[in-house]
Amino acid sequence: MPARRKLRLATVRSVRNITPNMRRIVLGGADFADFPTGREGGYIKLAFPDAPHATPDDPAMRTYSVRAHDPASCEITVDFALHGDAGGLATDWALTVAPGDQIALGGPGSVKMVDSTADWILLAADMTGLPALACNVEQLPRDAIGYVVVEITSEADKQPFDLPDGVALHWVINPHPETDKDKLLSQIRALAWRAGRPFVWTACEFDTMRALRSYYRTDRQIGRNEFYLSSYWRAGRTEDQHKVDKAKDNADTVPATT
Repeated sequence: MPARRKLRLATVRSVRNITPNMRRIVLGGADFADFPTGREGGYIKLAFPDAPHATPDDPAMRTYSVRAHDPASCEITVDFALHGDAGGLATDWALTVAPGDQIALGGPGSVKMVDSTADWILLAADMTGLPALACNVEQLPRDAIGYVVVEITSEADKQPFDLPDGVALHWVINPHPETDKDKLLSQIRALAWRAGRPFVWTACEFDTMRALRSYYRTDRQIGRNEFYLSSYWRAGRTEDQHKVDKAKDNADTVPATT
């Protein structure tokens, strides 16, 4: 195995659906004793050595956010959006895994959090970005003002948020995010844009991300240091294909797009 890819062995501690389309899996074990603190919202990479064209030394990797970390019990929590992953690996695993099963994973990676020193904030995500968005919400100061916009598959997928009084929450119901890519964009465009310096944090589907990038930069004139924008998936593409798409797109965009 390449030295650059150090993997941790994780044992599944528990599995449950927190909403109809979001499955929560708790992972733990001795390899998490040195898992760094403060990485909620950052990413890990699950390893699938049995995937097509993969090997134990070069497994297929799938990226997910750390929803929570409990150092005392050497556990992390990962939420899986059950939205029909084009590659199938991670979704199929999340749907069939049971306590006691094991999986290797890499990370954690970097954490991209909202700049709460801005005059106001906008947090937006679809189901895939919801776990990282929730980590951002939990770190907002109580005097924060702005918006949280979340696209979910159904009314039953709403999750409770403890928001500051000055932050308005907008749910966007989209049963078909793979084909209907305009709903999140439309809701964000409908928001009353506030005065002052904003910070915008957005994680969603690739084509929606590109449309929002154009809106933020062209229509709203947001500077490159005033937003974080990431695509977590692309409709009709596997994660490996999505990585190629992102690399090509990033060549002509600002560093804040990842």
